[in-house]
Amino acid sequence: MVRLYHVALSPFCRKVRLTLAEKKIEVELVEERYWEQGPDFLRRNPAGKVPVMKWDNRTMSESQAICEWLDETIPQPPLLPRDPDARYEVRRLCAWFDDKFHNEVTSKLLYERVNKKIMGLGYPDSKAVKAGATRIKYHLDYMGWLLDQRRWLAGDAMTLADFAAAAHLSCLDYNCDVDWNRSAAVKEWYAKIKSRPSFRSLLADQVPGFPPPAHYADLDF
Repeated sequence: MVRLYHVALSPFCRKVRLTLAEKKIEVELVEERYWEQGPDFLRRNPAGKVPVMKWDNRTMSESQAICEWLDETIPQPPLLPRDPDARYEVRRLCAWFDDKFHNEVTSKLLYERVNKKIMGLGYPDSKAVKAGATRIKYHLDYMGWLLDQRRWLAGDAMTLADFAAAAHLSCLDYNCDVDWNRSAAVKEWYAKIKSRPSFRSLLADQVPGFPPPAHYADLDF
């Protein structure tokens, strides 16, 4: 059994969960209060971050490295293209969401409204929340532009780029922070990806004190 130390509303953990599920790998999910920086957890990952995956006698960290390792060791179904240019585009978009989108949107909305309360760090910073609510519009428009030209974010096949984006947006959707009416292309893409069997465990997540909206697990919104 593979074990994943995770947090339910971590986009980085969700990206790994989606990859494992798409590869049909059974996984034991272990909630990790990583912000407490317990000695056992720091032994597993001195960086003090989730996700951390235990696979046989390996302990692995960093979501992109884990996902690419999974794709290389379990090649079916492929989540990275074989063509170098196409693979570059997937990695570029994964970095876009895990870096730029995370810093401009996820950290400003999800972390301020949910993580702060869970970690006992006080109240949301209203300026940060406003900034995140403004920047997400730009990112949704960019995604819409990509999807007007492609079936999936990085091309004609579903890839890790789609999982990276869906991981962030699903966390934000849990807290009603995504305007799905802004782009028909993005809404159609998200409906398509959240209808996959690999998405089911994410839609079943429940965070104490933060019930999801009624549409969260609705495949038709």
